[in-house]
Amino acid sequence: MITLRPAGERGHANHGWLDSWHSFSFAGYQDDDHVHWGPLRVINEDRVAAGRGFGEHGHRDMEIVSYVLDGALGHKDSMGTSSSIVPGDVQRMSAGTGVQHSEFNYSDAGTTHFLQIWIIPAKQGVKPSYAQKNFSAEEKRGRLRLVISPDGADGSVDIHQDARMFAGLFDGDERADLTLAPGRLGYVHVARGEVVANGRKLVAGDALLYQDEASVSLAEGQGAEVLVFDLPRM
Repeated sequence: MITLRPAGERGHANHGWLDSWHSFSFAGYQDDDHVHWGPLRVINEDRVAAGRGFGEHGHRDMEIVSYVLDGALGHKDSMGTSSSIVPGDVQRMSAGTGVQHSEFNYSDAGTTHFLQIWIIPAKQGVKPSYAQKNFSAEEKRGRLRLVISPDGADGSVDIHQDARMFAGLFDGDERADLTLAPGRLGYVHVARGEVVANGRKLVAGDALLYQDEASVSLAEGQGAEVLVFDLPRM
């Protein structure tokens, strides 16, 4: 079974400095039909105005991933980390027993456009940690590059969950397939552009939820940047 989650049906909140679309229930957007998909708990598409950001706040027992599409996102946390996250970077913060952090767009003019992704960990109470790696456009061109995994396979960023995230760039005749093992869930999120997934045309912000399907197939991209998740059931 493959279920379409259209971009326009996501939750939406515009705070002036922050324009955010929620794929799952988040803050003031509560949708009992879209709370999580397996351990995938949050995909927020955020646009943060120049000179603005999220002040220091806390998290615990969550794997938090930032994926920047445009601009840069400044990050500081109570572990002593201070970094700038730019397109191509995959940043992971394991909140574990508790961490404080802030995220800011330090640009004087440009908007920072990024995806905030939360994955429920398999184990609670782990020691907080941070990781950040860059994956070049060439690594993602016409294929699904593993960027998040439970064991850091193929140079990916590790998380405390049996979940994998792949990123790919697709144009024209480029195509890729991902096999889903029996009992696994799949999730496709189009970050930008257009693509055909398992015969369905998707545009930016659209998603497909896969249950009891053998594979994810991507083709006919037009400036497409796509994230694909391979997830356990919960």
